[in-house]
Amino acid sequence: MQNIVKSEEYDYFARKKLTDRLCREYGFIKRSVIGRSCGGRDITALKIGSAEEYSLIAAAFHGSERITAVVLLMFVERLCMALKAGGDIKGIKALKAINGRGVIFVPCVNPDGCEISLRGEAACGELAAAIGKMCRNDFTRWNANLRGVDINHNFNAGWEKLREKEIKEGIYCPGPTRYGGSRPESEPETLALTELCRTVNIRQVTALHSQGEVIYWNYADKTPPRGKKMAEILATSSGYALDTPVGIADGGGFKDWFICEFNRPGFTVEIGRGKNPLPAESAGEIFSRIEEMLMLCAVL
Repeated sequence: MQNIVKSEEYDYFARKKLTDRLCREYGFIKRSVIGRSCGGRDITALKIGSAEEYSLIAAAFHGSERITAVVLLMFVERLCMALKAGGDIKGIKALKAINGRGVIFVPCVNPDGCEISLRGEAACGELAAAIGKMCRNDFTRWNANLRGVDINHNFNAGWEKLREKEIKEGIYCPGPTRYGGSRPESEPETLALTELCRTVNIRQVTALHSQGEVIYWNYADKTPPRGKKMAEILATSSGYALDTPVGIADGGGFKDWFICEFNRPGFTVEIGRGKNPLPAESAGEIFSRIEEMLMLCAVL
């Protein structure tokens, strides 16, 4: 059987059709809508397995990093194939690994931003002129949501200090990237993830971004010991380097918030190398390198 998920661009509706096909092919996937974007687009979660606690892997926080959604869906399909056939992923028996465990995938946290980066003003509706002005009509590198808020600066983890750093960098108001909003959790995309984590018992989270081939794993003095051990395992598996964010990249992110809120491991993984948006045809190559790491994120 040919793979359903290809190394190609998917807009919002194509991604929905892709998810429909995966759910038809693998009836054990449980799909739910955990929120809706500023533009009214669904934020979808896919659950595999059943357990008292779940791993969570989320992608496409930034519009120009939409390749992460494709890579994550490739892993969802690969995991489902292995479960259905009783096979393994890089030597890890899927049925045994998932037994008594569960994993939740959120392939696209920021569907509005991904549409803007891919389709330009056609994705902006009545805000086309305003958004075009913010990005000087260069939509391709748009990272924020429809309201010009960077989702990965909008979580309540050192948000006030991050806002001060944004201002020092000349970021005062909504724009293509790095504006953290008027307050933490001001955006529906942010709330979709925080409410999911508050409702479901999540044992660790992984956020996929691009690019750089590094893993961020700690935050302030809040990181639990298991976080460092897991990070070392993930780095060994992928060949990615362990790193620590600095400056305006420190704080306000999903993994930062999760570590602070729950004192459990959280990771930001920057996949691939190059200039965002990475070419869609590189998704398969990127996935092949981190397939084992994603499996470890799901089952450790």
